[in-house]
Amino acid sequence: MAAPGYYFERVDEHRFQPTNHAGGGWDPTELHFSPLGGLIVHAVEQHMAGRSESGLLLGRISFDILGRLGLEECEITVDTARRGLTIELITATVRIAGRTVVHAHAWYLTTVDTTAVAGGGSGPLPPPDTLPSWPMTSIWPGGFVASLDVRPIAPPEPGHTVAWVTTDIELVDGEDVSALAAFIALVDIANGLAARETPTEWMYPNTDLTIHLHRQPHGHWVGLDTTVVFGPTGQGVTSTTLHDGSGPVGYAHQILTVRPAPPR
Repeated sequence: MAAPGYYFERVDEHRFQPTNHAGGGWDPTELHFSPLGGLIVHAVEQHMAGRSESGLLLGRISFDILGRLGLEECEITVDTARRGLTIELITATVRIAGRTVVHAHAWYLTTVDTTAVAGGGSGPLPPPDTLPSWPMTSIWPGGFVASLDVRPIAPPEPGHTVAWVTTDIELVDGEDVSALAAFIALVDIANGLAARETPTEWMYPNTDLTIHLHRQPHGHWVGLDTTVVFGPTGQGVTSTTLHDGSGPVGYAHQILTVRPAPPR
C-alpha cells in the first residue's frame, strides 16, 4: 500500500505522528528536520490565531536541534515569552519519546507600509516551469528527499547550488496550512542540496536553522541560492538567500558539525 500523501497526522492538540515521507537524509529512520520546522511554524500560527488582527508578521524564527530526531510521535508546546503591540516573541518546544529535541524562538514584528523605501538584495530567479527535475535521491536517501521536486537553475556544484524546490505532499493531513509554514517546511533541505562532500564519506549535519524574512513568501515553490563553507576545525556554515516567484524574501543560515563518516 502506498504511503499517505502527508508528512504528519495529528494525534491530539499537541501531538503529531510522522509518516515515512518525513524520513531523514542521514538516517531514514530519523525525522528530517525540514518538515518538522514547517510543523512548528504551523503550531506557532495556531497559537497566534486568536490574535489574527494584531498586525504582526513573522520576521525571524530560529530552531536549535538538541539531538537525534526519531521518526516517532512528537509533541509541540507553544508559549508567549514576550507579549507586545509591536513586537512579540513566541517560543516552541518539541519532545520525542519524552526527550526535548528542539527549541524554537519566533519574533513577530508589527506591519508598517514601507513600500516607498523597499529595495535591496538580489533579483528574482528564473522561473521553475521550464527547468528539468534533478534526482536529489542520487545523493541522499530518506522519504523526505524522495518526496521533493528539485529543479536546479544550473547543474549543482559541491558547496553551491541555486534551485527551486516544491512538493505535492501535505504538511498535516486534512489541515489548512499557511503558505509560510509550507515554505519553511522546505528550507532545511538547503544544506543537503549544496552538498560540499559525499555524505557517505563526510558527515555535516546542522544543529540549528535560523530564518530571517523581509517579506512574507507566497506560492508553492521555494527558491534556494545556497553556499556551503567548511572551516578547518570541524565547523561549517550553510548560507541561503530565500526566494519565492516574485524574488528574494529573506535568508537562512545553518551551523554544521563536520566530521568524517564512521566506517560502514
